[in-house]
Amino acid sequence: MPPPEPAAPASIRPATVGDIAQMTAVVNAAFAVEKFLEGPRTNETRMAGAMRAAEFLVAEDDAGRVVACVRVERRGERGHFGMLAVDPARQGSGLGRAMVRSAEDRCRQLGCTAVDITILSLRSELLTFYRRLGYVETGTEPFRPARPLADGIACHRIVLSKVL
Repeated sequence: MPPPEPAAPASIRPATVGDIAQMTAVVNAAFAVEKFLEGPRTNETRMAGAMRAAEFLVAEDDAGRVVACVRVERRGERGHFGMLAVDPARQGSGLGRAMVRSAEDRCRQLGCTAVDITILSLRSELLTFYRRLGYVETGTEPFRPARPLADGIACHRIVLSKVL
């Protein structure tokens, strides 16, 4: 596999409904590594529903292509972000870290004092990523997938938190 492309300058902005198709493609490409789940991570209908329920930020390259996205919402005094996705060709370039910083900044703007994220236990590489960004494990939750788990696979959600 070739090394990741260097990060072209990306601007991060609030997503619009016009971004749904590109966001869906980025999310499905980024989450394709989850071979333990059947089918694509999302589709345009589900993405539109997610955008009605929470705010999304997108990063776009100089050509206006969406290359990353993240969902951000306020839950009481705490922020939550999820569905962080970076185009696989751009992974390892710092864009994921930039998206996390933007999600944290948005949570601060919303008046949040801390931020949470949940990851799947089968994605152990994500623990390392988020720990480097100052997140600590604060609990676990059951995982009730919207799409079927592969036979014989057990999985739970790990809650990670950070004081803002």
